[in-house]
Amino acid sequence: MPAVHRPGLRVNSGLTIPESELSWRFSRSSGPGGQGVNTADSRVELVWDVAGSTVLSPLQRERLIERLGGRIVDGKLTIAASEHREQLRNRDAARVRMADLVAEALLPPAAPRRPTRPSRGARQRRLEAKKRRTDIKRLRRPPQD
Repeated sequence: MPAVHRPGLRVNSGLTIPESELSWRFSRSSGPGGQGVNTADSRVELVWDVAGSTVLSPLQRERLIERLGGRIVDGKLTIAASEHREQLRNRDAARVRMADLVAEALLPPAAPRRPTRPSRGARQRRLEAKKRRTDIKRLRRPPQD
């Protein structure tokens, strides 16, 4: 099966990580695989140096380090994939996972919530529901003689 030529890892329309900034590590995977599980290096680790990347703007780098801080060690983001028996499928899975993770981390922050108050009608409906519930519970009490 010929290898597919990839110019880089496309994260979104504005960012593509060049292949030269990505490095791969391979190791033996646990799980299914029969006799080949002890010989084939099917587990894949994709490593990208976020701190030293040339394609990120300072704002993007800061946002990535802030949001993925728990996953970045020594400035490098590592994604491991071992769910498939074939190395090529694990490589593709790691590429997709890296692109999704980086794209999500680069999204702009959500707008802050504007506090609102309940409307007058909503307050009245809430109080009427509480009164109905009180009446129901009052009917369950034993009679007061």
